[in-house]
Amino acid sequence: MATTMKKRTLEIKLAKLEVPESPKADLEQYTTPADVASDLLWTALSFGDIQGRKIADLGCGNGILGIGAYLLGAEEVTCYDVDPGMVELAKRNAASISANIIGVCSDAESISERYQTVVQNPPFGAQRSAADRPFLRTAIRISEVAYSLHMAETTGFVAKFCNSIGAEVQHIKSYKFKIPFMFEFHSKPEDFVDVALLRIKTRG
Repeated sequence: MATTMKKRTLEIKLAKLEVPESPKADLEQYTTPADVASDLLWTALSFGDIQGRKIADLGCGNGILGIGAYLLGAEEVTCYDVDPGMVELAKRNAASISANIIGVCSDAESISERYQTVVQNPPFGAQRSAADRPFLRTAIRISEVAYSLHMAETTGFVAKFCNSIGAEVQHIKSYKFKIPFMFEFHSKPEDFVDVALLRIKTRG
């Protein structure tokens, strides 16, 4: 397992991962861009929350965050997704670069295993209001710290929600999140939305 990989090398590896052929709009299956994923993981690494840690990737999609965590030296990585096709895709991507992850088909709220760190890009709530809430509740319940991506405009609401259930939120940085033309309701070849990376620490 690599522990000294450069950030640019990580981004290049993650950019080569297979993406879903038929993503589901209702699950907001937007793949995390490689530049955003690598920066999120590098940030978590700088806080000491990756190397040697037991990590969960919630709503893993193609596995980009979990696989990246493994490449940066995580001790154990489990990738969860409610869509069995995504779990298989994550496992296939991991195998393609000899990353050792565990793939589990499960909705976020059914997870009971404990972890040290959660990494996640939950649904932004564009199709279903508050779709990120189950991911936040689970991340706070099962881990010590979580790195989570959210629409920048909802940062205040997310912080209040997390505080109400026993966690503290630190707004680390913001990104321009690229969304390619994927669904029939998209009107542009690509678009960019403002997202925030939040570090969520469980109190106590």
